[in-house]
Amino acid sequence: MEQTGILLFSIILLIFFSNNSSAVDVLRTNQTIRDGDTIVSANNEFELGFFSPGSSRNWYVGIWFKKISYRTIVWVANRDAPLNNTSGILKIHNKAISLFANATSTKIWSSNSSRFLNNPVAQLLDSGNLVFRDEKDGDPENFVWQSFDYIGDTILPGMKVGTDFVTGLERYVTSWKSVDDPSAGRFVHRIYTHGYPQLTLWDGSELHARTGPWVGNQFSGDPVQKNNRIYYNEFFIDQKEIYYEFNLYNQGSSTPATMLKLTTDGALQRLIWIDQNQEWKIYLTSLVDDCDKYGLCGPYGACDSSRSPRCTCLKGFHPKTPEKWEAADWTDGCVRITPLDCGHGEGFIKYSGVKLPDTRQSWYSLSMDAKECRSMCLKNCTCTAYSNISVKTGGTGCLLWFEELMDMEGYTDDGQDIYLRMPASELDESKRSRVKPRLSILFINKQNNVKMAKRKLKMERRLNSIEEQNLEIPSFEFRRISSATSNFSSDNKIGEGGFGPVYKGSLEDGQLIAVKRLSDNSRQGKDEFKNEVSLIAKLQHRNLVSILGYCIEDGERILIYEYMPNGSLDSFIFSKETSRLANWPTIYNIINGVARGLLYLHQDSKLRIIHRDLKASNVLLDDEMNPKISDFGMARSFGGNQTEANTTRVVGTFGYMPPEYVTDGIFSMKSDVYSFGVLVLEIVSGKKNRFFEHPDHNLNLVGHAWRSFNEGKLEELIDRTKYVICGANAEQ
Repeated sequence: MEQTGILLFSIILLIFFSNNSSAVDVLRTNQTIRDGDTIVSANNEFELGFFSPGSSRNWYVGIWFKKISYRTIVWVANRDAPLNNTSGILKIHNKAISLFANATSTKIWSSNSSRFLNNPVAQLLDSGNLVFRDEKDGDPENFVWQSFDYIGDTILPGMKVGTDFVTGLERYVTSWKSVDDPSAGRFVHRIYTHGYPQLTLWDGSELHARTGPWVGNQFSGDPVQKNNRIYYNEFFIDQKEIYYEFNLYNQGSSTPATMLKLTTDGALQRLIWIDQNQEWKIYLTSLVDDCDKYGLCGPYGACDSSRSPRCTCLKGFHPKTPEKWEAADWTDGCVRITPLDCGHGEGFIKYSGVKLPDTRQSWYSLSMDAKECRSMCLKNCTCTAYSNISVKTGGTGCLLWFEELMDMEGYTDDGQDIYLRMPASELDESKRSRVKPRLSILFINKQNNVKMAKRKLKMERRLNSIEEQNLEIPSFEFRRISSATSNFSSDNKIGEGGFGPVYKGSLEDGQLIAVKRLSDNSRQGKDEFKNEVSLIAKLQHRNLVSILGYCIEDGERILIYEYMPNGSLDSFIFSKETSRLANWPTIYNIINGVARGLLYLHQDSKLRIIHRDLKASNVLLDDEMNPKISDFGMARSFGGNQTEANTTRVVGTFGYMPPEYVTDGIFSMKSDVYSFGVLVLEIVSGKKNRFFEHPDHNLNLVGHAWRSFNEGKLEELIDRTKYVICGANAEQ
């Protein structure tokens, strides 16, 4: 009897769960989803239900990864029509999936399909796609409606981004307004189909960035992902449809979750879930540096983030507005030295390894070969350049430009070839001699040489003062800085390092400043000075010190920063007087703030920055004890998917540098993380790593911490004085 009861109870449970919407992947007409109910895809990959993002008080219907502990939303149904309470109801009828604010209200969102279904069902697939179909239809992929056609801020494998010319449907990606608001934000990522199709990123109505056109194996502006066995891109184009999608090489339980997400600040990030770390890792991101910003160098200018200055004119061109160009305003671009006249002898100069220019005003043919393409451009007097479309098939297809070439970038191993139309006088000597007499050629060369010599002399003068590169901060006159610091009075001196002294100053309006005056024998030379000014001017974060200006007058090298009234972190944690004023919330805030600043440098800024000299004296404290990372003279920027580099010149501070950097010159983001770890040990212990002493051994603080960890005595590292002041019980 007891066994019969157990069996009966099991059958009841089975029947209950088989009819409960949260236990299956479908929603039928007799079922609803309310707050707390969900449906889950067949293999538990995705889940659909109600959620409230961040600190928002609104509620939405969304889809998220099921197997990932951190709830990651990939699609929102009512992103622009939020619920203000938990009374929402999701249900289906014969034409659509609909969301109601409550049982008696009108619908606030619907899938809006027009076809009537006799047996409607909404099903959540393991791809993350929510589909609306007829359950009795023999073809399970015959969808009346699917969420993949209405992308939010996330692209999943198998999603199409592009345009269906038959239905008129355009699938594009739109950022959230904020992390707490999934409504449509400023940024839109789409395929622009006028001219040869290319990936574009828009900030409102302004073109913000381009990934570039498809060239057979990748988009022109994308770096080649070597040893990538996780995903691949596909591009499809014909008269009916243009789209791209990415797919996974292997669909299985061992394949990590992967997605593309358009962030609220306009960065398109490829994210991969690292299960062992329980975190999303940025595998690739757009807008890595200034060169990714649309049109930075103007017409006929090429951007190269590894050069200083960033922008150069193409061969045969010079700056349109020289005074702006010298001031690092390149937006006017370049103009031809010798205009085209469609005369005899015109030809092409080949540029290799470039991101192809903007194709919105281009013409293309998928069937032409390289020879036909060149001939067609040469015959058309308005054609300014040509390129093959597909590098994958040995150079097939034809792409022609008829306007100024905009938004070129180079020069990389992943770039393509483009052939720029030039007048005969700008081509090689053998071609020039067939057009003009030799004497004329010599005269032109002499003129060009004089121009080049004058330009070189002017450049050398600028180099002697300090190669003013892309400085987006004001230049201060020396007399103004001298006045602000009372002629660099010793009474105003607030610190000194290997670079030189630092002075407190006050500008005419009363603003307090910190003035770093580099000495002649400073370890921070001209290159480091330029590096610090150019890098920190582009970085904006509450946990990074703000630079207000610079001075390079009369051989001086001076940096002007915001004034930090509480000085540097080392003077705070290593001083018996000030350290006793600390409490645990303050210490925690300092550690957390440094971590946030470092995360911004490594992951969230447009440039991936490796600081290389993170230490207590390079962390400053404002009037509210908020930490700000400073001193970027030794910093290095990484581009694309670069994660480490090697140098023969090891810089930094011993005690904070990891062993592989000291011995082999290898540095990466991990180098900064190591330095951060040393810094945290110093903060909680109140001891310096290099000058740490212990009666039982000769280890430094890091070695002592490792030894304490192995012996189960890690808590002994903590400065008990600070610990008690924090309000904790000493016995704890």
